[in-house]
Amino acid sequence: MADRLVPVRFFRLDSGREPVREWLLQLDRESRKAIGEDIKTVQLAWPIGMPVVRKLESDLWEVRSKIPGGIARTFFTVRFGVIVLLHGFVKKAQKTPKADWTLAKRRLNQLRAQ
Repeated sequence: MADRLVPVRFFRLDSGREPVREWLLQLDRESRKAIGEDIKTVQLAWPIGMPVVRKLESDLWEVRSKIPGGIARTFFTVRFGVIVLLHGFVKKAQKTPKADWTLAKRRLNQLRAQ
């Protein structure tokens, strides 16, 4: 099964920062563990659907994680056989905030331009 593991990497800004890694490090240990387990599930079972992954639009999906403080979302794309984590946030409302959508799409477009 380990030979089927889809590699994961963090989206990197031009400055070298990795926003999703930084976001994860701000969360408590239990939340990081839950999100990490869900990402590992995606790595092992890609392509995978609900309830773990939901397709948002072409080349953009979200990992849906239940964490102690609520619900976390990690937006990602798959590029050249690698899962790239674009943006993560803790959901506070039913609808995904427009700012989170916009940021994930902007990062996806930056990645496509590389």
